[in-house]
Amino acid sequence: MKYWIVIGLLLGILSCTDKSIAETDLHLLNGYWEITTVEFADGTKKEYTVNTTIDFIQLNQFKGIKSKVQPKLDGTYTSTKDVEPFSILKKDDEFLLQYKNGLNQWTEQLKQLDSLNFSIKDKEGITYTYKRYEPINIIP
Repeated sequence: MKYWIVIGLLLGILSCTDKSIAETDLHLLNGYWEITTVEFADGTKKEYTVNTTIDFIQLNQFKGIKSKVQPKLDGTYTSTKDVEPFSILKKDDEFLLQYKNGLNQWTEQLKQLDSLNFSIKDKEGITYTYKRYEPINIIP
């Protein structure tokens, strides 16, 4: 019984450790990403198993673009022409992605980032989780 209490305490401590994102990790956003999950503010989730479009992110310093692309069977991509410029702002040990176009502006909080996954949260409390896209090359 004591063994399980110790394990439970260790897991509790590990789950509370600071998982902040380092500025040196921001370059990990570069590349192709596909959405896997959307978690709404009420806790409900929507899973995405197949994506016809994916996001391409290109970041240089604290400025970047996010665009929608469609993967093709030969491993190349077709751009959908949907390009959103953004900038990254560090505020209170958090990184915010700030988008602004002629019609709208919004901010998303970068919640998690590593080489294979990242997640962002918008002002409505909706969290979007992405995984790095692995291209499928069917045509030799």
